[in-house]
Order: sequence, then C-alpha cells, then structure tokens
Amino acid sequence: MIPPGWLWIPVTLAAAAAQTARNALQLGLVSELGGVGATLVRFLYGLPASFCLLVVAKVLAPGPVDPFAPTLLRWLPVGALAQILATFLLLDLMERRNFAVGVAWSKTEILLIAIAGWLLLGDALGPLGWIAVLAASLGVVLLSARGLAPADLLCGEARRVAWRGLATGAGFAIAAVAYRASILAVGGPGSLLAAAWALLLAQTLQSLVLLVWLVLRERSVVTAVLRAWRTSLWAGTTGALASAGWFTAFSLAPAASVRTLGLVEMLVALVVSRRLFHERPSLQELAGQALVALAVLLILRAGAG
Repeated sequence: MIPPGWLWIPVTLAAAAAQTARNALQLGLVSELGGVGATLVRFLYGLPASFCLLVVAKVLAPGPVDPFAPTLLRWLPVGALAQILATFLLLDLMERRNFAVGVAWSKTEILLIAIAGWLLLGDALGPLGWIAVLAASLGVVLLSARGLAPADLLCGEARRVAWRGLATGAGFAIAAVAYRASILAVGGPGSLLAAAWALLLAQTLQSLVLLVWLVLRERSVVTAVLRAWRTSLWAGTTGALASAGWFTAFSLAPAASVRTLGLVEMLVALVVSRRLFHERPSLQELAGQALVALAVLLILRAGAG
C-alpha cells in the first residue's frame, strides 16, 4: 500500500520534536565527552533503537526491497561521511572567535539541498516550494547572524570563515540528498522498510568510522562514552527516533521540503526562549522569524496540495 502524499508532514513534525529532545539530552554530554564523543553517542547508542525500528517496519510495512542495491552502496557512504564531516566542521566553527559568521553561512543548507536534489535526483519543488526554500534560507541566516550586521558577513575576516560555513551547509545538504537517493534505491517512494534499513546501515557505518577515529586519536574518549551508557542510551534512542522520522520523510518528499518544514522546531524554541527569558527581539530577528514562519506555511501549502 502506498502511503498518502501528505504523510511526510506529520512525520517531519514528529522528527523535529524528537530531535529537540535529543539535543537537550546530548547537550549535557558535550562537556563530559567532548564534541566528537557526543557525536559518537548519537550514532552508537542509537543502533539498538534503529534495529528495533527495522524489525517493526518489517512486520508492519513489509514490501519489496533491494537491501544491497548498487545505488545504495554508492550513495549511503557518501551521505554518512558527509554528515560526519559537516558535524566536524560545525564543531570547528563553534570553537572560533567569530563562529557566528560561519554558522550563519552554514544555514544555507536548505537552499543547497534544494539545488542538489534538483540536479542529482530531479526533485521538483514547484514555485511555492522554491519561494519557501529561499525564504527559509534568508530567515535562518538572519536568525543565526544575531548581533551581526549584513556587512559583517562579507568583511575580510568573515570571508576566512565563510567557506567553512558553506562547506558545513554543503555537507549536510549532500547527506540529506544522498540518504533520499539511498532510500529510493532500496524500496522506492514511501517505503518505510527501506527508510529503516538505510538508517541502520548509515548509523552502523558512522559508528565504526568515529570509533576508529577516536581509538587512533583519543582512546580515553571511547572509555568515557562506554561509562556514560545510561544517559547516552537515552540520547541515542531519541536520536534514532528523530533520524527515523527524517529518513521516512525523505522517502515521501523532497529533502528540501522536509528540512524546510523541520524549521518549525526553531520557531518553537525561539518562542519558548522568549517566554522564559523575556527577551525583546531585534528587528533583524523579527524579520528572520517572519521569513521562517512564511516558509513553513508555504511548504505546508505546497505539500498538502
């Protein structure tokens, strides 16, 4: 049975909610395990949940799949490694004095996803979809560049960091498009079983790569990750649930549409933060929020149509 075309909308919203929970759990692990260790937790401790999700998908949504399709074997490693590289670059940006500039540039991810999806997979967004992508990209750049003037993003010092931000966004964009290509190769559009299989393979590969890296570079971090298994298991499980939502949504809709709708997480976080801390947003932040909200509404209109 082919899932309804609108199913990607609630699935994406659920993925964004699970990702918020994962981020909250993972935040405390960064100070204890470091950035790379916390990243390993996300993949390694997500494997049990990912395996369970695969079993559930096999029972509830069986269907014809090609688990080792040639396209999967080409695209999945690209996606897994691109995601790891983008995460490393993002961590590097955050350690720099002018990290806000680089992070702002990294938020071009959605626009890069739309372009890559169109060029590599032929994903057509339509006029409303492209307007939503452009609005979302500009909105998140404005929000990420809080306290910066537009000229600050283009000055001489900023240009030395901008390429890292663009590379970060490109890495996440390649990962999203590669995962969608992998899922479609395994089971075609709307295959929940294919999404679960691709997720398990991606997290397994990422866990192995990070474990080898840490054993060679920082073996003590591996020991710390194993000792922190209680908190790590919760973080990994919520991370696996979030990833399962993203992968499932990728099987149903273009990656750019999924990521644009996922920005609703950012809007909710901003509202909650303002309520708690009673901060008055600047005109730049208000403009960014308005653009992101417009993008979410447009992508909903395009996706439900």
